[in-house]
Amino acid sequence: MIAGSGNLQLRVVMRWLWLIATLLSWVLCFTRHGAGAMAWWLFAAIVGSIATALAFVQARIEAHAKPEIMFDLPKRQPVQDKPAQREPESP
Repeated sequence: MIAGSGNLQLRVVMRWLWLIATLLSWVLCFTRHGAGAMAWWLFAAIVGSIATALAFVQARIEAHAKPEIMFDLPKRQPVQDKPAQREPESP
């Protein structure tokens, strides 16, 4: 899939935003004193880690992927009217 430059820039920015948000979640997780807040930020950090990893993996796969080649297959030509063939006469 060939992406436009605007879409590509958005994906690059989103990868880094995921990383920053994940790191912030880890910091907030370990600086909270309450169990509920710590659990919430731990959950956010784990989900963010998975999402960040998948975003960077997708970028690496797209960078090394071969472009998809679409072949223009010729369309079937409609059968033109041919003279009717006669069956061979039996002797």
